[in-house]
Amino acid sequence: MLNEKNKSIIGWAMYDWANSVFVTVVIAGFFPIIFKTYWAADLNSNESTFWLGLSNALASLAVVVIAPFLGTIGDKFYLRKELLLGCMLVGVVTTAALSGLSQGDWILVIILYVIASIGFMAANVFYDALLIPVSAQGQIDKISGLGYGLGYLGGGLSLAVCVYISQQPEIIGYSEPIDVVLMSFILVALWWFLFSLPLAMWTKDSKYIPTAKNSISVFRQTYNVFKDVFSNSQVRLFLIAYWVYIDGVDTIIRMAVDYGMALGFASDDLIVALLITQFVGFPAAILYGYIGSHVGVKKSLLVGIGVYMLITWLGYNMSSVTDFYILAVLIGLVQGGVQAMSRSLFARMVPADKTAEYFGIYNMLGKSAAIIGPLLMGGVALLTENHRYSILSLLILFIIGAFLLSKVENVKHSSTLSEYKE
Repeated sequence: MLNEKNKSIIGWAMYDWANSVFVTVVIAGFFPIIFKTYWAADLNSNESTFWLGLSNALASLAVVVIAPFLGTIGDKFYLRKELLLGCMLVGVVTTAALSGLSQGDWILVIILYVIASIGFMAANVFYDALLIPVSAQGQIDKISGLGYGLGYLGGGLSLAVCVYISQQPEIIGYSEPIDVVLMSFILVALWWFLFSLPLAMWTKDSKYIPTAKNSISVFRQTYNVFKDVFSNSQVRLFLIAYWVYIDGVDTIIRMAVDYGMALGFASDDLIVALLITQFVGFPAAILYGYIGSHVGVKKSLLVGIGVYMLITWLGYNMSSVTDFYILAVLIGLVQGGVQAMSRSLFARMVPADKTAEYFGIYNMLGKSAAIIGPLLMGGVALLTENHRYSILSLLILFIIGAFLLSKVENVKHSSTLSEYKE
């Protein structure tokens, strides 16, 4: 029989299993394809690419702006769990609504997609913030890794199921693949909602005795959090390092398929590579949590960034689909680990009564990443007319990020930043 603490942890980790379906099936899988070939079929390729890119940019920009304020509201009124579930419901409803739109409805599709993406990303502000109250002393790395591991497994399984039924629509009574793809958005919504229920029922958030801060306006309090965070040398240094190296990580996530297509690989091969990354990422992220708790979270994070340097070099020299699959394995081995260890390292620096506020800023920086990297890749490709040089250029981000991270002091989990005050 599970005790209350373990149920709280499992409920928290299961949310990563729940919401990863939106990333794999919608963002990375079906939405870009069906948008270009069905909803926006009356637009030319350049126009549809523009609107797809703009919709992603608008969603990210919205979260960059609102994340710090959401974090402040969550901590100020002790509503982290409630706001997570509210944002989840926004994402679930708008994702399901996509299934009912017809060919040519691309404007409404963009509106719903942007709202769904905002709901997904905003919920993660509170999800990350709950890592601290659900974690037992000394367990934060393992629990953070468990969340990412379950996310990779859930995302991979859901994508595999959706790809399989879309290729054989007759097994569920449909004659056209497009009908199955549209129905997949309902399946995504149901998966996301149902597997969020363990968090809703089991996960416990810490409650704090109200202080004078409740009389301060949300805007003033958000300003104070920014001032507190960036006046601290170690927190500031980590956040700058994180922003640089996670830009490289996110760029590889976003640009890998485009890079593979530029080298002439088939779309089926790219889907296989994506599935490989998901299923390798499941055990790797969990294992990374255990490694981080034993050898040190910063050391394990630096090793992961080092592997990304190797990935960029191998990507530069890649010549076959087999090479692409090898890269997919390597990315799966470290992608979740780098994400999980970044979160747990930052969590060590967060005051226990300001988790949502601090993670609001953390998520703001995370969502504003993948700006320099894509520009760097695109600019290098344009100047050199060689896509291989573009992937190699990401080495700059990993080298700078690793150097800055190496200057961050090792820190044990604490509920106060007093040990860092200058």
